Amino acid sequence: MKEILEALEARRAEAKLGGGQTRIVAQHQRGKLTARERIGLLLDKGSFEEFDTFVQHRCNDFGMEKQKVPGDGVVTGWGTVNGRQVFVFAKDFTVFGGSLSEAHAQKITKIQDLALKTRAPIIGLFDAGGARIQEGVAALGGYGEVFRRNVIASGVIPQISVIMGPCAGGDVYSPAMTDFIFMVKDTSYMFVTGPEVVKTVTNETVTAEELGGARVHTTRSSVADGAFENDVECLLQMRRLIDFLPSSYEAGVPEWPSADDAERIEPSLDSLVPENPNKPYDIKELIMKLADEADFFEIQESFAKNIVTGFARVEGRTVGFVANQPMVLAGVLDSDASRKAARFVRFCDAFNIPIVTLVDVPGFLPGTAQEYGGLIKHGAKLLFAYSQATVPLVTVITRKAFGGAYDVMASKHIGGDVNYAWPTAQIAVMGAKGAVEIIFRADKDPAVIAERTREYEQRFLSPFVAAERGYIDEVIEPHETRRRISRALAMLKTKQVEQPRKKHDNLPV
Repeated sequence: MKEILEALEARRAEAKLGGGQTRIVAQHQRGKLTARERIGLLLDKGSFEEFDTFVQHRCNDFGMEKQKVPGDGVVTGWGTVNGRQVFVFAKDFTVFGGSLSEAHAQKITKIQDLALKTRAPIIGLFDAGGARIQEGVAALGGYGEVFRRNVIASGVIPQISVIMGPCAGGDVYSPAMTDFIFMVKDTSYMFVTGPEVVKTVTNETVTAEELGGARVHTTRSSVADGAFENDVECLLQMRRLIDFLPSSYEAGVPEWPSADDAERIEPSLDSLVPENPNKPYDIKELIMKLADEADFFEIQESFAKNIVTGFARVEGRTVGFVANQPMVLAGVLDSDASRKAARFVRFCDAFNIPIVTLVDVPGFLPGTAQEYGGLIKHGAKLLFAYSQATVPLVTVITRKAFGGAYDVMASKHIGGDVNYAWPTAQIAVMGAKGAVEIIFRADKDPAVIAERTREYEQRFLSPFVAAERGYIDEVIEPHETRRRISRALAMLKTKQVEQPRKKHDNLPV
């Protein structure tokens, strides 16, 4: 028996070496950790239970029968993050460049199936060069099996993709169908076709970083939800993110102990909004002061900065925040901001995470670029997402809520459950100057125009017109906002909404 156990340990040690010490050293020299080192950082110490350690590919073409490595380029299994069960797969770049074979895909799909059966989140760590060319259609079939499971699991369990090296070809589509994608700066990139193919087909000369690096996907394409400086920071932030997320759509949001009093008063909020209605302020300051212990995990921080999305806690329970940012484009809604917020709202609704919406929006961004770029449909995505949401919706209008953007930002009319306004709120079709110029366009006397503008401001740029009609449930003092939100969320905890039966909706994509 001793010899058998020693043989087992020897085989396990061989598997843990992946592609061998030389390739592990090369991985470290690139500033990257190995697959197993990454899993060790992501999961609680000693919690990882590995599956399929000894699986090997079955390809006999192009001399592949002489190149077999236990594990076949992906490490799979499950463990815990702060005591909560998660499933994980990590592509091992030291083995065949992490390329996907039929056996490699089967290891991933086994984990996907288990995650779905046990209703636990799944995290994929990507560092690979695409399909294993030697296996041809068998590798492509493996991709299809992974993709189909991504779709089946969508809205059932959280799926997170972490790009920690190359991610090209078929490999990019699985992350694209997951809930969140995060990257590592300077060492990770994503693209369907690489720089060489691009040059051949379009005659463009571009580097991998310029084509699909973290900066591109977090600021321009919006493919990625965030990027971090190195592997260690990225994995630690993933542990933090998991703490905010439910294990499944049925599980309810996690609840963590908090020393932050839900009744806390914030006197500084009474002076947050400047007296000049055109002067900006940082909406993130408000979010931090509403959240437990100022802990806020922002999603897509570098994209469409005129709207802020992310997770925080109130009374220890996860809440999704959506907030216009007056510091950028005055908080206006444009195509990018609408898409960003719509996706976030839909995620929160899918996993029963209550949403708090902070409104300071002067309208939709005008111009040919926006109209030609499909602003109507992109804006409709956010409207659709809020209207469809059945989770608790609490809205606070801090200042401007003009035009159609007022309706779109979780107004009472599209399903807001509790809608508050600060005394500084201005709720109208448009600002006073524009409205007066339209209503009294025949009057050219500057003095008359000024008087009409003052009249309009007093009559319409006030939260009380909306409050008189019941569109605003209460005009509240800014310093009591956290207390009001906390109580509203507690009251709405048992909210239930019945929707008409249908096969599925037709989202304006």
